[in-house]
Amino acid sequence: MTTSISLGIETGIREFKVAPPVIKITKDQEIEKIRPYLACAVIRGMQFNSRSIESLMALQESLHWAVGRNRRKVSIGVHDLARIRPPFRYIAQNPYFKFTPLDFTEPMTMREILEKHPKGVKFANILEKFDKYPLILDAEENVLSFPPIINGELTRVTEETTDLFIEVTGLDPSVSVALNIVVASLAERGGRIESVTIDGKAQTPKLEPAIMNLENSEVTELLGFNITDEEIISCLQKMRYGARISGKIIEVSVPAYRSDILHNWDLIEDIGIGYGFDKIQPELPSTSTTGKSHPISKLRDSIHEIMTGLGYFEVMPFTLTSEKVQFDMMRREKQEGITHILYPISEDHTIVRTTILPNLLEILSINKHRELPQRIFEAGEVVLDCMTGQHLGAAAIHPQANFTEIQAVVDAVLRERRIEYEVAESNDPAFIEGRRADIIIKGERAGVFGEIHPGVISNFGLEHPIIGFELGL
Repeated sequence: MTTSISLGIETGIREFKVAPPVIKITKDQEIEKIRPYLACAVIRGMQFNSRSIESLMALQESLHWAVGRNRRKVSIGVHDLARIRPPFRYIAQNPYFKFTPLDFTEPMTMREILEKHPKGVKFANILEKFDKYPLILDAEENVLSFPPIINGELTRVTEETTDLFIEVTGLDPSVSVALNIVVASLAERGGRIESVTIDGKAQTPKLEPAIMNLENSEVTELLGFNITDEEIISCLQKMRYGARISGKIIEVSVPAYRSDILHNWDLIEDIGIGYGFDKIQPELPSTSTTGKSHPISKLRDSIHEIMTGLGYFEVMPFTLTSEKVQFDMMRREKQEGITHILYPISEDHTIVRTTILPNLLEILSINKHRELPQRIFEAGEVVLDCMTGQHLGAAAIHPQANFTEIQAVVDAVLRERRIEYEVAESNDPAFIEGRRADIIIKGERAGVFGEIHPGVISNFGLEHPIIGFELGL
């Protein structure tokens, strides 16, 4: 599809045909107080192999993180339709109801799933304040899913699966955004879309494009060169938008799956891509200046060279995080001097981070389906007492990870930086007692390294030994 766009083989907005609904789902009145929003679809005629199933699951988890705010706001269930019998029911169920969750062989109560299943332990906090839990059942009382925690083992997607039932539950209308992205992706793979009736009234998915209006002057001003209306339309169509001239306005049809298009600037960025940034003629600036690298940039370049030489990959996680990730999941006491966000957009981004290591563990958690070993690092900002500092953090996960390995990495980094240091016994609860050490530079504690505590590993939904260090730069 990417090649078709870049070569202009396929242009204009993709129209998705949606067959009328055959399948129905109803919502229990009690569910309105727990997880009220629901959007569903059926996809027929799919052909799967192990790689396409893995790709679908990766898309699902990416949406859980990007749109779903780690499943709290939105969660997605994908089910083998041949194994279940409609109509379906979305209800609030007693916590002691039993079913067999995905990847398990024996039935468990919903309460036990939250206490013992890896997904349950990780996401139990989403449901902790409720007396009943969300559940989706078929006509024979078989469990499709326990949103937002886990699907039932019965509906596992396999290479024999051809028809899918997709349900998206959540706390606001963004459930439709997530559904549209999944449905469009499967339609691109040859699936046929069929809508679903919800509570006898609403039908989803809704794949009609959104309409945005654009003026030539906006495009010219932001891109920095003159471009005709016809060229703008051609670029938009090349990027798979619909576009037409309506008076002095360019009317743009935005595909339903493009949830990233929030402002006209987003459209203009795609116009620039469609036009080709390589075709823009460079101009000398009207004034000349002499620049030089910032000291922090030089420091990071040096760190990057050292860490990549040691076999670590650089990552760039968000600097915004939450107290839960920074402290609770790391088994650490909350620090004084935390910088709180005045108007956070989600519970996942309420503070500016004070340490880097929790972000690295989050990235390992997101990528646990990838092969091992995984070794990652970041040199970036942390904020404490309203002061910005530079930290280096690194983590590695694999079955043989141990204290000796991470000690050798720390020693190599400090030796390459020509920094003399000592080690002392640490009491950092994020690491295993007896397998952790503080880094002492000029008599002051500058960092910590060791083997990550099993409780922390479990909190992040991981299973293999992890080692890590963090050092103030």
